[in-house]
Amino acid sequence: MNKIHTDFKLPIQKCIDGQSVKDLSDTELLAVIVGTGIKNIDVLELSAKIIKNMGGLSAISKAGLREIAIEKGLGLKKAVKIQAAFEIGKRVITDVTDLKHISSPNAVWNLLLPEIACLQKEEFRVLVVNNKNMLLKKIIVSVGTITEAIVHPREVFRDAIKEAGSGIIVTHNHPSGNASPSKQDIDTTKRLVEAGKIVGIPLLDHIILTNASYYSMKENGYI
Repeated sequence: MNKIHTDFKLPIQKCIDGQSVKDLSDTELLAVIVGTGIKNIDVLELSAKIIKNMGGLSAISKAGLREIAIEKGLGLKKAVKIQAAFEIGKRVITDVTDLKHISSPNAVWNLLLPEIACLQKEEFRVLVVNNKNMLLKKIIVSVGTITEAIVHPREVFRDAIKEAGSGIIVTHNHPSGNASPSKQDIDTTKRLVEAGKIVGIPLLDHIILTNASYYSMKENGYI
């Protein structure tokens, strides 16, 4: 029989009795997803051990399915539930249901930070805006270090043309945490500026993003 905490309620019962889900600890949140404990270890103790072993919720969110599943007391079915919970959170955060005003590089950083915060690889994104700098669409064009082969102007401007956009802002993240542009970043920016002139949709900015900061090519004189 699983050991049961007697000094406080399990998290689901807490919420049923009126406590907000927002007030649950990391351990309690994970316990809700995991659902059950194992012999001699209740679900709260099990969840606490998983968080400690894997290095926190952020580390769990980045882990692979089988990497999670090998934790004692989990297995593949519970690992899928954990990944599904993180995926729901990501989709809610990144869903663009209303037009958003892209007023500055900082606004772009705030918009995309939830998407890039946990990434291990570079992702190149295009934000298509109208003539009032309202976001029409955002697209991931490529994943991996920026090169001419994977960031081709044809791919960058394709959706902007389809959406009748008035301009584009491109971004990519630096997982290293250093926002300074490489020579390849600068060359890519110059190439996209010229392509924008040809198709009649200007490149408004190229912004390099990290978890803590950003670098605007426009603000630094490259556009």
